Amino acid sequence: MAREKFPATQAIRILRQRRVDFSLCPYRYEEKGGSSAAAKELHVNEHLVIKTLVMEDDRGGPLLVLMHGDKKVSTKALARTLGVKTVRSCEAKGAHKHTGYCVGGISPFGTRKPIRLCVEASIMDLPKIYINAGKRGLLAEISPGDLEKILHIIPVSVAI
Repeated sequence: MAREKFPATQAIRILRQRRVDFSLCPYRYEEKGGSSAAAKELHVNEHLVIKTLVMEDDRGGPLLVLMHGDKKVSTKALARTLGVKTVRSCEAKGAHKHTGYCVGGISPFGTRKPIRLCVEASIMDLPKIYINAGKRGLLAEISPGDLEKILHIIPVSVAI
């Protein structure tokens, strides 16, 4: 059986460079389908599919938030936790500018520049997660512990 070829995204390069044990999980991307469509395609619990959300604080400073696919972010709680007045979602154009990735394919690995990274604390208790590998329709299955090994994370409890 021939091995399937995947694009070498910046996220995949970083994971390989840092010697992270991961598996690529391609799925049929559905416009505006989000984590529920990915979970359905991959036959996994949506709670294990981790969204990478690009946000900005009241001063326009970018931040990434990793959240369970079946949860939302309380921006009020996040702002309080970070000690800023407000936090809001970034527009698609701003998200691309900050990360170098297109919406639907944003990964916390290999962003254009270092960005503050908040991770819902309960994600770290999961045995494995599915997180974007830098391209629409492609997730990486990894251990949450690897997030801590290769990224500077800020654990937060802001899930709704």
